[in-house]
Amino acid sequence: MPFRRTAAVVLSVAELVLLQLRGEEKVLRELHLDRLNSLTKYPSIPTYHALGDRGALLEQNIDFSGEPLLFTEKVDGTNSRVIVLPGGEYVIGSREQLLHAGGDVIFNPAQGIVEVLRETSRLIADGIAVPEGTAIVYYFETFGGKITAASKQYTGTREVSYRLFDIATVPLSRLADDIDRIAAWRDEDGQQFFSEGELLIAAADHGLSVTPRIMPAGPLPEGIDETREWLEVTVPKTLVPLDVQAGGKAEGLVVRTEDRSRIAKIRFEDYRRHFKRNKR
Repeated sequence: MPFRRTAAVVLSVAELVLLQLRGEEKVLRELHLDRLNSLTKYPSIPTYHALGDRGALLEQNIDFSGEPLLFTEKVDGTNSRVIVLPGGEYVIGSREQLLHAGGDVIFNPAQGIVEVLRETSRLIADGIAVPEGTAIVYYFETFGGKITAASKQYTGTREVSYRLFDIATVPLSRLADDIDRIAAWRDEDGQQFFSEGELLIAAADHGLSVTPRIMPAGPLPEGIDETREWLEVTVPKTLVPLDVQAGGKAEGLVVRTEDRSRIAKIRFEDYRRHFKRNKR
C-alpha cells in the first residue's frame, strides 16, 4: 500500500479513522490505529509512597532529594490527548482510545472529550510545523460536567474545561514495531517530554491554560503521616473551580523534577484511606 508520507501510516490518519468507522479494510487499519494509540498513550504516574496490599501505603517513597521540584494540582477529570502529525493532521483521544481525526464528521462522543477539544486541536495543529517522522502529543485533563464522580468539586452547573499538563514528542518510526514492543518502549520512558520551560512557552504560544502551579507548604516530607498533613496545608482546595457552586475539594498534587526525569502523584484519597485503615 502506498504511503502519502511517513506520518500518514496508510492514507491519512483522518481517512483511517473514517474508514475504520465505516468498516472498510477494518483489520489492517485497526492494527495501525492500535499502534498509534499505544505509541501516544500517557504513561502511568507512580504514587509518591508505594502501594502495598489492598491499596495500603508503604513507608517507601520516591527519592526527590537534591533536585528542584515542581508541584502542580492534580485535577480529577479524564486524561485526554491531541496528537499532531506532520502536514497539520491531528487526532483526539482519551487515555485509552482514539476518538476523532480532524476533518471527520463522525466521532466517538465518549466523555465529551471531542466536543471540548476539537476547536483547540485545530488551532494547535494550524499553529505548529511538526517535523517529518514525528508526532507531538498534547496531554490535557478534561474536567467538570459529569465526567467523574468528583466533577461536583469543580462545578455545580456542569461546566466543562481542560488544562494542559504535559507535551511529548514521539518518533513515528516506532509504528513499524508490534504493539508489545511499542508498549515496552513507552514504559521505559521512550517518549520525550517537554521541560517545564518548554511546556510553558508552548502553552503561551497556543493560548492554553496549564494545570495550576503550587507553592508547597515547606519541603516535601518523607513519612506517610507527615505527607498527609503537608498535603492538606499545601492544597486545601482546588484552584480551578468553574463556578461558585463548585464543591472545591482538590484531588491532590503531582510532583516532578523540572526536567521531568522523576514524577509522582500525591492524592488525598490514598492518605485518607491509609489513615482509616490504621485507626481500626
